[in-house]
Amino acid sequence: MEVLKIATAGSVDDGKSTLIGRLLYDTQSLTTDKIEAIERSSKQKGYDYLDFSLATDGLVAEREQGITIDVAHIYFSTAKKSYIIADTPGHVEYTRNMVTGASTSQVSIILIDARKGVIEQTYRHFFINNLLRVKDVIVAVNKMDLVDYSEEVFNKIKADFQALNAKSSYKEQNVNYIPLSALTGDNVVETLGKMPWYKGQTILQHLEGLEAKDIYEKGKVRFPVQTVIRPKTEDYHDFRGYAGKIYGNTIKVGDAVTVLPSLTESKVSKIHFFDQQFDEAVAGSSIVLELENDINVTRGDMIVKSGELPRVEKDIETTVCWMDSKKLVAGTKYIVQHNTNRVLAKIDAVKNTISTDYSGTKEASQLAINEIGEVQIKLSKPLYFDAYSENKSNGAFILIDTATNTTAGVGFIK
Repeated sequence: MEVLKIATAGSVDDGKSTLIGRLLYDTQSLTTDKIEAIERSSKQKGYDYLDFSLATDGLVAEREQGITIDVAHIYFSTAKKSYIIADTPGHVEYTRNMVTGASTSQVSIILIDARKGVIEQTYRHFFINNLLRVKDVIVAVNKMDLVDYSEEVFNKIKADFQALNAKSSYKEQNVNYIPLSALTGDNVVETLGKMPWYKGQTILQHLEGLEAKDIYEKGKVRFPVQTVIRPKTEDYHDFRGYAGKIYGNTIKVGDAVTVLPSLTESKVSKIHFFDQQFDEAVAGSSIVLELENDINVTRGDMIVKSGELPRVEKDIETTVCWMDSKKLVAGTKYIVQHNTNRVLAKIDAVKNTISTDYSGTKEASQLAINEIGEVQIKLSKPLYFDAYSENKSNGAFILIDTATNTTAGVGFIK
């Protein structure tokens, strides 16, 4: 069964958690005890409706404040697909969490409060989805019940968002607009007839129709080596295999390959998956490769098809989403984790911050937490990479603080 990965985004109180709770409830994905807990809590709060946000807000602070703080992953299935939803926070101070949740998603649902329309957080979340190259976006205009299900209100918000979309790299067909009420359930799973002027699909119908492609697009073969397998048992005394996950495209037995950074050439002799052998492996497969000749390959190396070499450089131009309370400034040192490869790096220059409303850049010498900017990085040894716009898996990296070992930022190579 296909698995579709979804990220939700929106400002505070736009109804993200309520929408997800409604999806779970209407698809009968909530357990009986969970429904009973929601009913009890809703009564205790004096609500005359079920507070579906309780289905996802798991932290005590989230339930007390009625907001989402951490990224929650929710799983449910229908007859057609399985779904993984990353319920991301709406607060500006949790933008880094939104980046984390959207980074592996194939579709994003951006909620807009029908009473407020397109606001600053809408710009920010749409910009991040565009930056991360999330394939499809659903603009869910929520709380239509609070504006009397007005077609005029919906059309105004749609027009405002279309003006924003014109500044992005999204094609018009990849951004869809759905008016709904997560509280009542109208246009979430079913159409309740409150908006007869809307002839489109419900949220679930649209999700069911999307193709659940892997987040790694077709391109050139990239095989970062995770580990070298040497069993040294009697049956496999001379076995030398290279384990990892293949990105980009299919690799076959007999393909000529080059190992980076040594530039040693060889051919694929066998492809193993657990206890079976195959003639080829498709992108997304975790496999073990055997090569024809016994060459030196270690963790952090990359195997590519000969003639499809990536860029190999020590100076990289990047876009960085900063996640640490300690500001990013020139001269500081971090570890760049790129696939399975770790390289010591120095921040050469922070050039600017990027305005998430598509108004351009502002000159800056540092990045504060949750800011996005253009950063030049100097590496202690060459990195073998592709531009993020060409290959998501081989163009992204994280910055690790050398003192605390925490993830300080996420970057995208230009």
